Amino acid sequence: MSVSREHVLQALKKVTHPEKEKNIVRLNMVKDLTTEDGAVSFTLIVERPDTAFAKQAQAACTQVLREEIDPDLEVDVELDNEMISLGDDVGVSGGSGDGGGGGGQQKQQRPQLAENMVAVASGKGGVGKSTVAANLAVGLAEQGYSVGLLDSDIYGPSIPTMFGVENKKPRVNQNKQIVPLEAHGVRLLSMGFLVDQEKAVIWRGPMVTNALRQFLNDAAWGELEYLILDLPPGTGDAQLTIVQTVPLTGAVIVSTPQDVALADARKGVKMFEKVDVPVLGMVENMSYFTPPDLPDRKYYLFGRGGAKRLAQEMDVSFLGEVPIEQRVRESSDDGTPIVLDAPESASAEALAQMAERTDEQVAIRNADQSATQKVEILYE
Repeated sequence: MSVSREHVLQALKKVTHPEKEKNIVRLNMVKDLTTEDGAVSFTLIVERPDTAFAKQAQAACTQVLREEIDPDLEVDVELDNEMISLGDDVGVSGGSGDGGGGGGQQKQQRPQLAENMVAVASGKGGVGKSTVAANLAVGLAEQGYSVGLLDSDIYGPSIPTMFGVENKKPRVNQNKQIVPLEAHGVRLLSMGFLVDQEKAVIWRGPMVTNALRQFLNDAAWGELEYLILDLPPGTGDAQLTIVQTVPLTGAVIVSTPQDVALADARKGVKMFEKVDVPVLGMVENMSYFTPPDLPDRKYYLFGRGGAKRLAQEMDVSFLGEVPIEQRVRESSDDGTPIVLDAPESASAEALAQMAERTDEQVAIRNADQSATQKVEILYE
């Protein structure tokens, strides 16, 4: 009997931590997951082995897996009370002052910004990356997650418009931290909040780097289960700054079906592989057009299935295809992502499924692999 990791993790979501009121997969308690014919093994991370939950967790996991998958399934659950790290020191040399502390003191470690940090990237512009990022963030929020969205496109920020907050400004709290705005259940930060929307941002690379680090290190995001980072197109300063500053959980690559976009999407996958950031999957946007008066017809304006073939070729998951619909453009311009504005539409359904599949791939990645480390680039 073949057992898939997806099926195992879906079943384990029925095991809930009674104090935290969240399932063990959502809490990233499942590690080192392996599946073989008729057998499943994993490590369950608990904070203290003497709690009532820890004492019955192995039996609960075994029971639910046998109920959901197979009564004869061989299950091996090992408990580990290893303390989960709060994250590496994300202090940046050359940044703001140390607040008057004595010299020679070690920097204090800051908590990790979010349990899961997912970059949404594309090799080229114009493929709908920000639309995917916005709807991914809202889709995860609709699933009950606490979500933040960082618009990392310094030169062309579009998230403020997509969330209907382009005329609002974030405040600074008593700790001199930027407080993200909130819209549609998502906490938001963007350069678009801080500059005149009608003026161009004419900055060199170091200024972009400093701005991104400030958004990441000096913002009061609060407790987040997901931080989505909407990256600018390409593989330049912004991308390198992100992977040097925070440990990304993974990346989602957005492309359209035609060859010119796929060539750049391939480069995006290779870039993340180069810096040891897992690629969670690929999304094909603008896959086809269905006329409203011909709902059974599909016109593949930019080619058919290109991103799906590329995903298979590069051995990454395919997260779905999103059709072209006028409603997507209208909802973005009106400030409400389409998964909220028109949830019954084909595009909204595809994007909601994409958010669910991304969450699933994050769970698999967290169960299979050790935490990503920040990238140290010695020579730039």
